[in-house]
Amino acid sequence: MILLIMAICVVLAFISFIYIPNKSVSAILAVIFVAGAFTTGVFVVKNWKDHYGLKEVTTTGATRTIYPVSSSNGMSTVIYSPIGTANKHQVYVYKTSANAKKTTHTQVSSTTKNKVIRTSGKSHIVTKTTRWAYKNDAAKIWFAFTGQDGQYIRRENKIYINKNWLVLSAAQAKALKKEMSSKTFQAKLKTQAKAYVTAQVKAAMTKDPSMSSADQAKVEKQATAEFQQKAIAKVIKQIQAKN
Repeated sequence: MILLIMAICVVLAFISFIYIPNKSVSAILAVIFVAGAFTTGVFVVKNWKDHYGLKEVTTTGATRTIYPVSSSNGMSTVIYSPIGTANKHQVYVYKTSANAKKTTHTQVSSTTKNKVIRTSGKSHIVTKTTRWAYKNDAAKIWFAFTGQDGQYIRRENKIYINKNWLVLSAAQAKALKKEMSSKTFQAKLKTQAKAYVTAQVKAAMTKDPSMSSADQAKVEKQATAEFQQKAIAKVIKQIQAKN
């Protein structure tokens, strides 16, 4: 409406100035219509620049389950990469299904805020999007067709990640993969694991000398899992300290 009124005022000001023979009437009408065009123009600019007549409206999208980028060595991992050099914003990489071949990432935008929240439940993501909307019906009528209604403002992704998952930067994930695949590291890990498991089984048998072979196997399996978890946690801590 306001764009139409502004256009009409401009046309009427032109007609008043050119085609009305009475100079006094012509001048008065021209001034009125120019003032009208100027006033409506001011409000159009305020609508575009200051979002006059608009309000912020935030909507929450559906909850989406996320899956780890990798699950090697019993570790479920989500990766993030910084945007720019200041590291004020990050992009998080994950999968949308357990069998997905390609990864998905959060939006690459400085207006997108990603907040990681640790949870004991399933990992998922909830997105809140804020856009401009008309304040009321009057604003909707006056500022129709200015293109501001529905304009995107910002976005917040709340990423709920299971507390047992790893959240690593791309550099940290690369360093971890390199370390875990090292033959030297694997040999060292194997030797340490054997010593740890042997000690755990020995301690268990000291407490219960009559322990059966089946129970010994259970202790051995549990000790192996514990050692692997501790060893990996130690490596990750070292990598995070460096990167």
